[in-house]
Order: sequence, then structure tokens, then C-alpha cells
Amino acid sequence: MSSRIEQIIEEIEEYIDRDCKYQPLSTTRIIVNKEHLDELLRELRMKTPDEIKRYQKIIANRDAILADAQAKADAMIEEAQVQTTELVSEHEIMQQAYAQANEIVTQATAQAQEILDQATADANAIRIGAIQYTDDLLANAESIIGHTLDSYTTKYDGLINSLQECYDVVRTNRAELSVPQDDGMDDGYPVE
Repeated sequence: MSSRIEQIIEEIEEYIDRDCKYQPLSTTRIIVNKEHLDELLRELRMKTPDEIKRYQKIIANRDAILADAQAKADAMIEEAQVQTTELVSEHEIMQQAYAQANEIVTQATAQAQEILDQATADANAIRIGAIQYTDDLLANAESIIGHTLDSYTTKYDGLINSLQECYDVVRTNRAELSVPQDDGMDDGYPVE
């Protein structure tokens, strides 16, 4: 998957690699251009997949979905009760009315419970999917940042070792070139 999000992460990594310098006397802290990094992060936020936004919206609207399902169930129950009242008022068919009313109430209750169960299951599945997807993105970003940190720590240690070797060579060469103090003996050097 070569998405714009991965491209932006690579741009952040390249920015850190090429344009950021270490703070003086530090091997882990770097100096960044806040505006440039903010711009990259802002674009990263804008490119968040629509699917995650949709999942977040569904999760945020879960209560509204459940309330709507409850309202439908209440309306069905109320309709069943109205029908029950009408049937009961007719004396000849009272037993039939009770049976039909109970059946309608049972069906309405079962249907309402199905709607509530399905809405809850959908909301939970979407929430779990959104969390997993976000965790995958964060794991990828963590891996890239860790790799970059390891790479630059190694490069920095190599630079320090190289500078130490150069320093030692220069110091040795200076020591070899130093003129001994005049001890009264003629060593072939001109006296000033």
C-alpha cells in the first residue's frame, strides 16, 4: 500500500535525515523547523482515510443509532397496544385480541431487540476495526522512527570515532615536531 500517508511519513523521515542537525553536545536531540514539520503533520492529518473518519462518526453516533432503534421499538409496542385496546373493546373477539396483541408485542419486542443487538454489534465491530487500523499506522510510524533513530545514532558514533582518530594523529604529529629545549648542547638547530 503506497498511500499518501506513507509518502508523508517518508518525507518526515527524509526531512529529519537531510535537514535536521543535532543539538550541540547531544546525540539524541535534533533541531527542527517547526513550521515545516507542522505543515507535514497537518497534511498527514488531512489524509487520514475516510474510512476511519466514517468509523469515528458511527461510533460517535452510536447512542443516536440505539435511541432511534429504541424509538422504533417503542412505536411498534405502542401500535401493538393500540391494536390490543381496540380488539379488547370488542367483547366477542376478546380472546383472539389478547392472543394477537401478545403475538404482536412479542414480535415487536423481538424485532426491537434484534435491531438493538445488531446496532451494538456493528458499532463494536467498527470501533475494533478503527482501533486496529490506527494501531497498525502507529506501529508503522514507530518502526520508521526507531529505524531512523538507530541509523543516526550509528552514524553519529562513527563520526565521533573518526574525529577522535584525527585528533590523536594531529596530537602525535605535533608531539613529534616539537623542538626540544636548549640544554647547552649543539643539536644542529640554529640559535635565534
